[in-house]
This record gives sequence, structure tokens and C-alpha cells, in this order.
Amino acid sequence: MRSKNNTKPTKKRFWRFLTLLGPGLTTGAADDDPSGIATYSQTGAQFGYGQLWTALYMLPFMAAVQEACARIGLVTGKGIAAVVKEHYSKPVLYAVVSLVVIANTINIGADIGAMASAAELLVPVPFVVLTLAFTASILILEIFTNYKVYSKILKWLALALLAYPITVFIVHQPWATVLKATVVPHVEFSFAFLFIITGVLGTTISPYMFFWEASQEVEEQNEKHPSQNGIPVITKSLIHRMRLDNNTGMIISEITTWCILLVGATVLHQSGVRDVKTAADAAKALEPLVHSFPNAGFLAKLIFSIGILGLGFLAVPVLSGSAAYAVSEAFNWDASLNFKLKQAHGFYGVITIATVIGLTINFVGIDPVKALVYAAVLNGVAAVPLLFLIIKISRNKEIMGENKSGLLSSFLLWVTFIAMGAASVAMFFTIGK
Repeated sequence: MRSKNNTKPTKKRFWRFLTLLGPGLTTGAADDDPSGIATYSQTGAQFGYGQLWTALYMLPFMAAVQEACARIGLVTGKGIAAVVKEHYSKPVLYAVVSLVVIANTINIGADIGAMASAAELLVPVPFVVLTLAFTASILILEIFTNYKVYSKILKWLALALLAYPITVFIVHQPWATVLKATVVPHVEFSFAFLFIITGVLGTTISPYMFFWEASQEVEEQNEKHPSQNGIPVITKSLIHRMRLDNNTGMIISEITTWCILLVGATVLHQSGVRDVKTAADAAKALEPLVHSFPNAGFLAKLIFSIGILGLGFLAVPVLSGSAAYAVSEAFNWDASLNFKLKQAHGFYGVITIATVIGLTINFVGIDPVKALVYAAVLNGVAAVPLLFLIIKISRNKEIMGENKSGLLSSFLLWVTFIAMGAASVAMFFTIGK
């Protein structure tokens, strides 16, 4: 009887913890989108354990960047584009919005293509038909369904990502080598290495995540927390909730990243697969998970496809939504995923246009899997100027008041900016070498 009573407080604390999770968890889940899975799989296949260390070292910087973005939304009650509009010039505003819209639109196209390629592993339906069907489904769900209900369903599909951590422990790992590669950085000054590491950085610390988490904090604030004359009332408990949510989401995201990198290195690289050219190549990474079954290849494709589809359905609305928030804030349009279509024509118009343009990218002859990696690299380059702006905003006492970035936050943000900038410059410098 005593043990049963002792479990009740533990269960209550656990469920209370789950209720505190929101924008940070969703952002972290969306970070491991099809572009992320393809980029990490390609990295593991191409360089083995050579970039395993990135997952460990990116975590504090990723968490710091997203915490700063979430804090901007929480403290100001506005999205990042709205803050930029209020405190910076129009050229800066339009440059910021353009970067986000362009990067997100290309990422949307790559993700839709990946979803269609993954589905082709299971059903004999033409690629074109699948891309059109997925695009229509995403738009209908995002525009006409309450996003909170929609995202809860998709989070269950995202559990397919657990296939990678499970595979890590099913496959024999040279743990001494793995642990060393996780802790000791390995760098090669070649275009191929720097290109893919820029992609790893870009798909982990992505522009769409900056805008999405900030805007979702505003949504949370408007729905659940008090304000005075439209100004958010910021308490220590609110900041604590935001940081707990953010850090949980980023930790889960980076653990998954490490597992995908490791599985790609152990299963693909070690078996001679050095270039992930198709969805079927990427699905081979999960074959050890089901190796004892007669149809191991099909089951691996099934698990991989469910993961890609679930995360694609989760990530594409985040990509189009963050672009729509940025444009709507720039032009003072009503913007909320809780609004009906008739309440926010401009907001949903941007979502529709960005998604449809992204769809058309799949018909210009770029391989869907390669497009995912290219999208990640583009995100890595686009993130650099946006990071500089986030640093300036988060450190500005006029904007952030007492909740401006402290020394640790500022240090981590500056290091992230310098590292991503250096990776981008080095990548361009080594082209042709």
C-alpha cells in the first residue's frame, strides 16, 4: 500500500512536467524533419564517425539560440519580424523576412519530395501524384484543423524516430571509438567535409526554428498567461517553464541527431554505402532493427517511411507557418494558427503560396534526397545573418528590459554565430579544392 501511495506524487509530477512542454518540444521535434534525417544519414554514411561530435557540441549552442528566440517572443509579446519592424529599418526587415521565406520555401519543397519518395517505397503510386496529394493534405489540415489537435496526432507518428535509438543498441558498436568520436572533434579542410558540416549545422540551428518558437511563445502567452495593456506579465515561473520546455525539446532533438549519425556510420558507412542517393538507401540504415524478420527490408522501409511521413506532416506546417508569421508581422496582418481562414486571409495566403511554390521545386529535376541536403546547407548559410540580429535584439535592454541575455547566453550566441559563419565561409573558400 505504501509503494502505491508513493507512485502517485511521481505520476503527478510527470504529468505536470508534460503539461509544461509546448513550443520548445514541438520545435525540437520539427528540427529532426526529413531534411535532418537525410543530412545526418548522409553524414554518417560519408564520413563514418567523423562528425559524431557535432551532436554533443551543438546542443548548448542550439539550446541557447532557441532560448533567446523564445525569450524574445515571451518578453515582447511579439514575433521576431514584428520586433525587427519596430526597432530596425525597413531594408533590414525586408532582408530578414526574405531570407526566412526563401529558405523555408526550398525546405518545404525538399520535405514534400522526401515524403513522396518515402511513400513510393510502400505504394506503387507515381511521384507526382504523391507530392500533389501530400501538399493538398497538409494545406487542408493546416488551414482547416486546429493546429494543437493536429500536432498531437503527429507527435505520435514522430515516435517512429525511436527506431534510430533502438537500432543503435541492436547493432554491435565499437563503443570506445564511438565515445572518442563523440567527444574529440575531427575536422577535414575539404569542400565535401565542410559542405556537409554546414548542412548539419543548418538543419540543426535553422532559421525557421527561430521564428517558429518565438511566435509560438506569443500564442501561448495570449492563450494562457495574463497581460497588462497588451504587455506580457513576465514572472520567474514563466521564464522557468519556457527554459524547461526549450531545453527538453533541444535535448531530445540532439539525442535523436546523434543516433541517426551513429546508425548511418555503423550500418551504412561500415557496409560500404558512402552516398545516400535515394530514400531506399536511407531506409537500409534501419534494416538491423528488423533483421530477424523474413521481410526485413520491407519492414525497414515501412518504419523509415512512417518516420519521414510523420515528421514531414509536422515540419512542413512549421516551415510554412514560420514564413507566414514573418510576412504577416512585417505587414501588420492578423496571424495565428488558431484563426479561421476568414480571419487571417494574408497569413493563410502566405502558407498556401509558400507550400505550392515548394511543391513546384520537385519538378525541376533535382533528386529529392540531394535536395534535402542542399536545403540544409542553405539554412546553414541563411542562419548566420539572422543569428547576428537575434544577438542584437536579445542583448538590447530597451527591447528586453531585465530579461536581456546574460553573459553565458551572449557568449554561447556569439560562439554559434562565429562557428556557423566560419563554416559557411570555409565551405565557399574550398569550392573546387
